[in-house]
Amino acid sequence: MHEYTSRVRVWGLSCPGFPEEVSRARRWTRDILRGSPLAEDAELIVSELSANAILHTASGQASGSFHLALAVSPQVVALSVTDEGGTSTAPKAEHQDDQAEHGRGLGMVSSIAHRVVIHDSYGGHTVTAELFTEADPAGGHPC
Repeated sequence: MHEYTSRVRVWGLSCPGFPEEVSRARRWTRDILRGSPLAEDAELIVSELSANAILHTASGQASGSFHLALAVSPQVVALSVTDEGGTSTAPKAEHQDDQAEHGRGLGMVSSIAHRVVIHDSYGGHTVTAELFTEADPAGGHPC
């Protein structure tokens, strides 16, 4: 392989913090991953993470925005959503009862993705969910 050629492809999208942008983020993800067996899971993950950014951070305030990154390699699809912060705590998966109307999104993302990483990012937070494309070398499922 040529030293400047990579099999990893990366896309980025910045969206204003309006609720209708969640559907735009879903379409963007679906278009990039068209034909992938991971497309539906990725679309759901992007939807949840984008909605969380708008609902729970400064991204959803006037002139707010959120940013998406999608990286695809032969081994993994990684989806990241970066918000604009404005909260004192980092996002976390919470265990809600079955009747709760809110608070289950990140838990759902954690159950779909093989790995979820949350870290501080330029005054906000970045949540990255990874979907592995195949089983580990020992033949088991990677999660």
